[in-house]
Amino acid sequence: MKRRTKIVVLGSALLLTAGAASAATASDAPRQREAAALTGTAMLYRSAGDDITFSFDAHLAARDTADPTKATGTFEFSHYLNGEGARAKAKVDCLLTGGKVAVVSGVITESDLPGAEGRRVGVTVHDLGRHDRLGYSWAATGSPVETKELPKCVSSAPFERVERGTGDFTVVPWQPEL
Repeated sequence: MKRRTKIVVLGSALLLTAGAASAATASDAPRQREAAALTGTAMLYRSAGDDITFSFDAHLAARDTADPTKATGTFEFSHYLNGEGARAKAKVDCLLTGGKVAVVSGVITESDLPGAEGRRVGVTVHDLGRHDRLGYSWAATGSPVETKELPKCVSSAPFERVERGTGDFTVVPWQPEL
């Protein structure tokens, strides 16, 4: 009887040890962070009451750190005032970040703005905690439809303010090997 008890205890001890070792290995494995990211949703502030929303889910994998044009994801934006306006969704084709500033560009894949699909647009975000700022490539042209041949990762300075309490963008800084 004692022998059997010893075997059971020994067997259990081995299982516990093996389990602890594998659990420690899995949790202790270093996770490689992505090379860059821009995420979050927020509304822009306009005194006239415009409903302007931007959402981002853009990522650059660690393996692609040397090439920001390999970024993936989508971003969406909409602008409505008095029931009139439009929305668009873009597929990310470039993401550059530096510190708390990100520039993302993409080609519009869905929109209810006539002529917008297939156009490239760019957006800049400055991650300032609860007081983020944002700019967009069509600031000078008036509409994404009027933008001709915009290069990848091009936008404007982040001149717009995010409306208080509507969201918070997060920028993961890019750290390329130079």
